[in-house]
Amino acid sequence: MKWFKKNARKLIQASWAVITNSYFKGFAIGKIYSGPLKKFCVPGMNCYSCPGAVGACPIGSLQASFTGRRLRFPYYVLGFLAFIGILVGRFICGWLCVFGLIQELLYMIPTPKIKIPRSVDKVLRYLKYAILLILVILLPIFLRDKAGLSAPYFCKWLCPVGTLEGGVLLVLVNEKLRSAVGFLYAWKLAILAVVILASVFIHRPFCKYMCPLGAFYGLFQKISFLRLAFDESKCVDCGACARNCGMDVDPRKSCNSAECIRCGECVKACPEKALKFTAAGK
Repeated sequence: MKWFKKNARKLIQASWAVITNSYFKGFAIGKIYSGPLKKFCVPGMNCYSCPGAVGACPIGSLQASFTGRRLRFPYYVLGFLAFIGILVGRFICGWLCVFGLIQELLYMIPTPKIKIPRSVDKVLRYLKYAILLILVILLPIFLRDKAGLSAPYFCKWLCPVGTLEGGVLLVLVNEKLRSAVGFLYAWKLAILAVVILASVFIHRPFCKYMCPLGAFYGLFQKISFLRLAFDESKCVDCGACARNCGMDVDPRKSCNSAECIRCGECVKACPEKALKFTAAGK
């Protein structure tokens, strides 16, 4: 029971990974699922091109709305993401993100860990917002070819999630794709390798510095229905909550920081129960 309680979040993350990639036939035949469920977004990063994916990635869907000749405003995708953000904030990042789980498992490898200087870390945290604004939104809207078409620039040039779940897995099981890989594939593999290596030494570096979905959800942290509540009268300033936060947030100063992924590790670590999940207004 203690083991289950300690690892409950990772078990939920792993279960969600299986549920959202349950088209097992795709792994065998090297083709992606194209049924009706692909019209709907999953709430976390999960590549549309993963052989087993049964839903669409919200970031990929957002870009797809901007890439055609006729610019379409993504009412459904933005509405869906805003609904999730208002409901739970970045809770999805901490409990349902497949790539987040992979990074956490890599960080568990026993090696010396790297602590990014606070001044550098503070600047790097803004990078994911720049990626959201520039690569996900502005470039697909304004950078177009002569035919009036654009490209999903984040997915095409940067996203390590798509490389791992879509690129690597599809190329492994599809012989035709293996013969077509070139510079772009090598570039994306290099980015994936850097993120994987960094994840061994830094806790969830993609989530901290690169993820546009985490950036979007973070905008709703302070107004979301699900929040963290801090009872200052119970706090003894032991610092256990801050020491156990992999995202380097001090809940005593900002328990609903945009950087918090609401994993609940600080709540478990607090000896005085000064932190707890609560509903807005309760």
